[in-house]
Amino acid sequence: QVLIDVPRSDLAEELAQSETKTQVLQDTLQQVLDRREEERQSRQLLELYLEALKTEDSVLSKVAESQAAPRKEMDVVDTGTSSTGIPAKTALSDQILAALREKPAPELCLDSQDLELVLKEDRAALASALGWDKQKAGALQDACDQELSKRLQQVQTLHSLRSTSKGKKTLP
Repeated sequence: QVLIDVPRSDLAEELAQSETKTQVLQDTLQQVLDRREEERQSRQLLELYLEALKTEDSVLSKVAESQAAPRKEMDVVDTGTSSTGIPAKTALSDQILAALREKPAPELCLDSQDLELVLKEDRAALASALGWDKQKAGALQDACDQELSKRLQQVQTLHSLRSTSKGKKTLP
């Protein structure tokens, strides 16, 4: 870098060379420095990519564990009486019902298994358990469905990226 920064005429005089040869030398040195910087940036990008792959692997293993683990906190909650006089029951835990009632966007607060439970729940039983009308309960189920679909799409994308990256040869 010092040789590049020195005025061309001073460098030519010091090296006992013509200014054109000195210019060629300085241009070559600048190209070498530029290539080294590009290599450094490429290494950093590769390190970030590898770190992202490790993070993806840990996230996917946690998702797989959570899907394989049995849910212990699920209780059958008696929510009173439905319009037919039969007691309306829901398989949603008190914790899930509280999140559904209290959060402005509960679909973002629940894990994927809880979203699936909300979707499987009968709309009338859900409305009764929450003390809402069927339309509001339906809108909640629709929002949960959209969020779950988005999450599944993200997992599929991560799997696709992983299979693509595993197909490539390992870089030095």
